[in-house]
Amino acid sequence: MHEEVGDDVKIISRRKLFQQILVGGGVLAASDLSMGFTAQSGSLKSVQLDGFEMFYECHGTGPAVVFAHGAGGTHLSWWQQIPVFLEHFQCVTFDHRGFGRSRDVGDKPGQRSFVQDLRNLLDHLDIQKAALVGQSMGGWTALGFASSFPERVTALVMCDSPGGYTNSEVDRLMAARSEDREAFAKSFSEQEPELAFLYEGIRRSTGDRTSDDWSNLRRGLFSAPVDASRVIENEIPTLFVVGEEDSIFPPELIEAVHRDIPGSELAIIPDAGHSVYFERPKVFNRLVKEFLKRYVSSVR
Repeated sequence: MHEEVGDDVKIISRRKLFQQILVGGGVLAASDLSMGFTAQSGSLKSVQLDGFEMFYECHGTGPAVVFAHGAGGTHLSWWQQIPVFLEHFQCVTFDHRGFGRSRDVGDKPGQRSFVQDLRNLLDHLDIQKAALVGQSMGGWTALGFASSFPERVTALVMCDSPGGYTNSEVDRLMAARSEDREAFAKSFSEQEPELAFLYEGIRRSTGDRTSDDWSNLRRGLFSAPVDASRVIENEIPTLFVVGEEDSIFPPELIEAVHRDIPGSELAIIPDAGHSVYFERPKVFNRLVKEFLKRYVSSVR
């Protein structure tokens, strides 16, 4: 992963880093990184959904699990999960509308269409039921879908995300957050510079988003609270995972959401910030896999 240039100098090759991690994991291939992180494997597919082209991948066989990335990611974000989960599940990753290769169109509904986009994708794949794993922004998609179509959700994993659920305590904790908010625990970038670099490269692969786009996204997510009553009524097994050092949605905020969903489980992960799946993948994978194996049936 490093190229030796002397006794005390090492140069990290971006191409080799990306190819060795992703291709070695059997998930994706990449070429011409100067043009951005672009999946080139035969696994990447697209489908027209109501005039909008969504890009997605499917790996493995078994009960379906859908991984919904956050605002700093694309379908590539799950490269540390898919090689592990495909041994037991049919894994679906996708680029949200307006992220990665899934370009928004028309009046650019963006996050307003996330839930319907996921429904259309599952219909296209003939998946009647799936477990949903949502990271940060992807938690809005996961909880929103589970609230709208609870009969189609076998289990719900909310990763560093309140998913749009709110109450007076959540509102208070949101308002009290520090202005210093980062994707990782403070020590991560120093301890894992290659991975931090890769994360940033994936984030920048959505290169045409403007500052207005990001502002509209944040405003849209927080202006439309998600009603979790149908998740509660249907007793959908729910796991909340949050990094102990998450500065974006701190543990006490996630815990407040967890307390309002009876029967839900909460895992607070030490030495992790807002990206547990990326910072502590082995811990994340073991925790989520065991949770899913308890609740997910053989229904495809």
